[in-house]
Amino acid sequence: MSRLLFIGYLIGLVAGAGTAMAQAPQAPAAAAVHARPTPPTRDPITPGYVTARELPDGTNAPANVDGNFIIGPTHNPAPEMSPQEGIPQGTVYEFTMNSADSKIYPGIFRDPNTFGTPDPTDPAKLVVTTSHPGPYTRHVLVYVPKQYVPGTVAPFIVGADGPDRGLFTALDNLIAQHRLPVMVAISIGNGGGDAQGSERGLEYDTMSGTYAEFVEKEVLPRVEAESHVTLTKDPDGRATMGGSSGGSCALIMAWYHPELYHRVLTYSGTYVNQQWPYNPQSPHGAWEFHEHLIPDTPVKPIRIWMEVGDRDLLTPNLMNDHMHDWVVANENMARVLAASGYHYQFIFARNAGHTDRTVKQQTLPEALEYVWRGYPIAPGKN
Repeated sequence: MSRLLFIGYLIGLVAGAGTAMAQAPQAPAAAAVHARPTPPTRDPITPGYVTARELPDGTNAPANVDGNFIIGPTHNPAPEMSPQEGIPQGTVYEFTMNSADSKIYPGIFRDPNTFGTPDPTDPAKLVVTTSHPGPYTRHVLVYVPKQYVPGTVAPFIVGADGPDRGLFTALDNLIAQHRLPVMVAISIGNGGGDAQGSERGLEYDTMSGTYAEFVEKEVLPRVEAESHVTLTKDPDGRATMGGSSGGSCALIMAWYHPELYHRVLTYSGTYVNQQWPYNPQSPHGAWEFHEHLIPDTPVKPIRIWMEVGDRDLLTPNLMNDHMHDWVVANENMARVLAASGYHYQFIFARNAGHTDRTVKQQTLPEALEYVWRGYPIAPGKN
C-alpha cells in the first residue's frame, strides 16, 4: 500500500476504532460503538509481496506441496465440511473450566468500551489502565472419532476460540477416508474479551510458552479424564490451530514449546504488534516472528499452513506503529519461512475478509492434510 493511501486510511479512522484490533471485542449494548473501517482490497501481485502461484478459481493448493498460492475469488464449501451418508460420526464431550481453578490464568478483564493510549515515548507501546482482575468461564469441546480404540495413544489437534464443530465434521470425513490419522480434536474457548488488557489477549498474544503450559498442565489432564482418551506425548503427533490472535497463538505454542507441538494451522494469523503487557524481549509482539525470531533462529521442527484474505485487517489504530497490517504480516511470514527452509504453505485468498468463513469451508480439509503430511495413517475399516 502506498504511503499516501496509508495516511489517508489512518486519517479516516475515528478515535474509537482502535477498540477493534482483532476479533469483535465485547461492548455494552448502550455504548457507542464505531464500525471498523473496511480494509482496502490488496492485490497479491504487488511489489514486495511473495511470488505466488495463482490457482484456477474454486480449487485448492495440493496438500503435498510447499510454497505460496493464490485462490478465489469463488469459495465453495468442500464436501468434507458436511456430514456424509455412511460416514461414522465421532463423539463430542463438553466441560467447563473456571478461572478460580486455574493457577496460570486467574483472570483479567478490560472495562467495556475502553482501549488504551499510546506511550508518548514509543508508538509501539500501548498503555492500558482499565484492565483489572476478573473471573471467566471457558468451554472445552473434545471430539473423539468413532475409530478411536480406548486405551490406545491418540494424536490430537488443539484449536483456539472454540467450539469448532466444522473441524469435527471435517475430521469425521477425512479420518474415514484414511486421509488423516485417527485423532482427537480439542476445541478450547478463550477467557473472554479481545486485544490488549483482556484475558483472550493475554492468553493468545503473549510471546511466551505460558499458554502452551496452561494447555499441558490444566486442559489436557481434564480432556483425558472427561473423554476417556490417552493423548500422545510425541510432538510430531500434536498440532495447533486458530484464526486471528488464535492463529498467532497456535504458532506461539509450537515456537516456544517445540518439544510439545510440531504442526500449526492458521487463518488470518495476528502476526502483528498486539502483545500486552509490554515485554522488552519481544517489543513488537508477534510482529517479531518475521522481523527477528524466524530469520535469526535456527530452524525449528515446525510445519505450518497459513492463510490471509485480500480484505484482511489493516488497523493502524491510535498507535500508528505501522505494525498492524495483517496482509503484510502474513506475506512477511511466508517470505522468512521460505528463506529459512521451513515446510510451509501460504494461501492468499481473493474475495476474503478476516478469518473468512467461506475460505475456511473451502480449504480446511486440504489444510489439515498438509499439516499432517508425513504422519502415519493406519489402514483399516471406517
